[in-house]
Amino acid sequence: MKNQEKDEKLQVARHGLAHILAKALTELYPDTKLTIGPAIEDGFYYDIDTSEQLTPDHFDAIEKKMREILNKGENFVRQEISRAEALKLFKNNPYKTEIINELPENEVVTIYKTGDDFFDLCRGPHVESSKNLQNYAFKIHSVNGAYWRGNEKNKMLQRVYVWAFADKKQLAEHINMLEEAKKRDNRKLGKELKLFMISPEGPGFPFYLPYGMTVRNLLIDYWREIHKKAGYQEIMTPIMLSRHLWETSGHWDHYKENMYTTRIDDIDFAIKPMNCPGGVLVYKNSPHSYRDLPLRLGELGIVHRHEKSGELGGLMRVRCFTQDDAHIFMTPEQIKGEIKNVVALIDNVYKVFKFPYHVELSTRPENSIGSDEDWELATNSLKAALDELHLDYVINEGDGAFYGPKIDFHLTDAIGRTWQCGTIQLDFQLPQRFDLEYTGEDGEKHRPIMIHRVVYGSLERFMGILIEHFAGAFPLWLAPVQVKVLSLTERNNDYAKKVFEKLQAKGLRAELDDRNEKVGYKIREASAMKIPYLVIVGDEEEKSGTISMRGRGFENKSGLSLDEFVARLKDEVEKKIIK
Repeated sequence: MKNQEKDEKLQVARHGLAHILAKALTELYPDTKLTIGPAIEDGFYYDIDTSEQLTPDHFDAIEKKMREILNKGENFVRQEISRAEALKLFKNNPYKTEIINELPENEVVTIYKTGDDFFDLCRGPHVESSKNLQNYAFKIHSVNGAYWRGNEKNKMLQRVYVWAFADKKQLAEHINMLEEAKKRDNRKLGKELKLFMISPEGPGFPFYLPYGMTVRNLLIDYWREIHKKAGYQEIMTPIMLSRHLWETSGHWDHYKENMYTTRIDDIDFAIKPMNCPGGVLVYKNSPHSYRDLPLRLGELGIVHRHEKSGELGGLMRVRCFTQDDAHIFMTPEQIKGEIKNVVALIDNVYKVFKFPYHVELSTRPENSIGSDEDWELATNSLKAALDELHLDYVINEGDGAFYGPKIDFHLTDAIGRTWQCGTIQLDFQLPQRFDLEYTGEDGEKHRPIMIHRVVYGSLERFMGILIEHFAGAFPLWLAPVQVKVLSLTERNNDYAKKVFEKLQAKGLRAELDDRNEKVGYKIREASAMKIPYLVIVGDEEEKSGTISMRGRGFENKSGLSLDEFVARLKDEVEKKIIK
């Protein structure tokens, strides 16, 4: 709760600084027309219409003006006015006028004044005075074009982006994090490490290269291992199903704009954007008794979603991806127990990767289906499970799926960014829509409850997160190449080949570099590929039947027996050690 209050305080401060920016811009460039200026995750922005084309050369002057305004210590004064008064006040600003005209006739409009000469349309809240903002650190970092209200038919505005934090230290840490993020970008490392590619022939549709395919398959192997132990049965459902199915599930009405459709034999079909309706059909394929429940069906299902081209990026946002789905069918009495089981499973996976995480509970959105009673029962069931597990969580009002509330897991990576990956969604609606049944102890027909859940979220996005989290230096168990054997000279090639073949025979992913190149060059090249271990063999090693080892982190050892080295690596792989 303290962190939540701290975040809310920062958001209010950022909103106040947005007003200061707006005032500075209108003073520096008098023809500026203001539109909107919301607080965002790392600061705020303001969309403006002005004849001055802003560039980085303007940033220092704008920041200086903002500081001058802050140093005056002016109060933020809230005023309530009528809609008619607001229209009169903003008559020279078509953007504010448009917003006001959309309000109901009897709506009370609020404005905030800063000093005697500046006011802005705003609901608030704000800090009491600009004095309260004087210690906050901010920096203008970019200006981009932005259509008014995101509509390309409207005028192009200038969007001024500003980072804003509680102090200079936090701002510096954020800037350093962004610099580090550039180095770790999965698009950059994916290319350098030969993991994946995106072709102009398929924007948003990733191609896995051999090394990337190795990582993907290792993630799948691990997923299958833990799910088998947890009592899941794996299924596979078709990639394309009829319109009738998607109408029954509700996706046709709620998600059609993101679906790829076609016609077969004069019937509308859609490539699946999610796996759940297919899982429902598998359940419905045979009769079930209460003795069969809970029934846990896992699926590594390929789905397609029509994402906008401007939102695509590496493996983080794609149009084709594999969800590590599972759908659990259960009795009402089993809800809490199954939620606890899923939470434990997700917790164990994130601990393997050493990801800290926090939990958020999202409730009923406006665009939803189902009765109030079902939503209340579903939401209370999720809350009860989290409370019994003593997990801290934040409530996101109105951010649930259209068919039910959900628990989201937001993991934190090595440089402090958060990513929403795992989710648990409780669904009373699809079992009703598809008329699912089971026979209870009383011999009567009952409706099962359904859980939708993922652990990785999607293989593509999770792999992208891992690339950036580890900066491409995967732990040994995930590394595409675990060991590279380097010959010191050409006369050592035969011995190097024997070492390489023995490593392969022991099940290690090894490569051999016996080129006639200087060993320093070979080491630099292998290190650039972030291979965990290099084995170097020369005359001395060949004579003694040993190896020299070079590990990441500048670890060097000579005179090692091959068996000793293999045992070390096997232990590291088995324990999934992350250094």
